[in-house]
Amino acid sequence: MPTGLTRDAGWEIGVSKTLGHPPGAVWDFITGPEGLSCWLGDGVDLHDGAKGRAYETDDGTVGEVRSYRPGDRIRLTWRPSGWDHDTTVQVAVTASRGSEERSVLRFHQEWLAGPEERERQRTHWRAVMDSVVASLDA
Repeated sequence: MPTGLTRDAGWEIGVSKTLGHPPGAVWDFITGPEGLSCWLGDGVDLHDGAKGRAYETDDGTVGEVRSYRPGDRIRLTWRPSGWDHDTTVQVAVTASRGSEERSVLRFHQEWLAGPEERERQRTHWRAVMDSVVASLDA
């Protein structure tokens, strides 16, 4: 099977990074207005975390919350304007091994249309990660 193709979730991509910030600070950022703008888009508030809650960003990305575990992870469907299919995005924050002052942030996307879309999304999530890191480090 080609890299990135799974039996259960189609084409997928994941981007992760160890950050020099405690998990709580990273979680607060990615679920706050500035962080949500970085990874999901402007105009969305997910703080209630209600399963099944629909959302739409200012740029037309739509989806639905699938799960929301405070301090841990958010899983939702994600379909930017112009796409003809939904994907699933999961954002997770965990403590880094051996340090309570560092954390690992992960973006994972499933159900991509194929290898070309997978590569585009790899570029996208790397840019998102760079934006999150720059904001947290500022």
